Amino acid sequence: MIGVRGLYFAYDKGKDFIRDISFEVRQGEIFGFLGPSGAGKSTLQKILSGILRNYRGNIRVLDTEIKHRSESFYENIGMVFEFPNLYGKFTALENLLFFSSLYENRAPDPMLLLERVGLAGDMHKKVNDYSKGMKMRLAFVRAILHQPSLLFLDEPTSGLDPGYARIIKELILEQKKEGRTIILTTHNMHDAEELCDRVAFIVDGQVRALDTPHALRAGKRDVEVSYTYRSGEQEEAGLAVLSALHRDKEFMGRLNAGLLTGIHSKEHSLEDVFIELTGRCLK
Repeated sequence: MIGVRGLYFAYDKGKDFIRDISFEVRQGEIFGFLGPSGAGKSTLQKILSGILRNYRGNIRVLDTEIKHRSESFYENIGMVFEFPNLYGKFTALENLLFFSSLYENRAPDPMLLLERVGLAGDMHKKVNDYSKGMKMRLAFVRAILHQPSLLFLDEPTSGLDPGYARIIKELILEQKKEGRTIILTTHNMHDAEELCDRVAFIVDGQVRALDTPHALRAGKRDVEVSYTYRSGEQEEAGLAVLSALHRDKEFMGRLNAGLLTGIHSKEHSLEDVFIELTGRCLK
C-alpha cells in the first residue's frame, strides 16, 4: 500500500527535517508512527497523503508516486487531523452530507455512525458549539464515511474521555477487519500498543526502530519482579529478575520462609523501550 525510499524533507529550503526514511506498509495492517511532539510524525503523514510534495526520494501510495497523484487519489483516502478541520457554521449532519457529496463512492447513512460515536442527539447542532472531543468524533466519522481503502489518523483519541476513546479504537479495529490499511500517528503508547501491527519510532525526523510492539518489547532486558516481605515488624521491598528468580537466594529464602506479602512482575511497555532506544520521552 505504501513504499517509501530515501525520503528527505525540509521546510522553506532550510535544514532537512525528515532524513533518510525508508519503510513499507502492507495492505490491511495498522502501522503506527510513535514519537514525542515535534519528532516529525505529522509531517510524515502530510507527505504520505500528498499535502506536502516538495520532498526528495521516492514515495508510492496506492501504486501512485505521490508527487504525481491525481484528484481521484483522494477517493481512496480518509484523514483525521489532530486539530479537526470542519465547517463550524454547519451542523454535524450538514458537514457529513457535504463531504459525502464530494466523493464518487456513495456513502452509507451517516446516522448509524453518529449513533456509534454518541453524536446522534447533537447532529443538528452547529459544529462551532462542539467541544474538541465532539469535533474529533465527528472528524473520524467523516474520514470513514466514504469507505476509503487507506486511513491516516493523527492522534484520533486526542481530547476524548476513556469511554469515547474506546469506541473510536473499536471502530479503528473494525476498519482493519474490513481490509483497510491504517496509518496511526500518535505519542500515546497505549493506543499504539493496543492497535498497531507494527510501529516505527520517530525521533528528530528519523526512524530509530521499526517492528511489532511485541518484538520491540521482547528484545529488551528481562522482566523485573518486585516483591514485598516481612522483616521483623516492618514490610520491606525487594527486586529480582524473572528468568533468574529460582536462582535468587534472597527471594527463594523469603519465599520458603513464608515471608512474602506481595509479588508483581513489571513487563516492559513500548514507552520503556522507546526511552531506552532513543533517550527521549514520548510526551
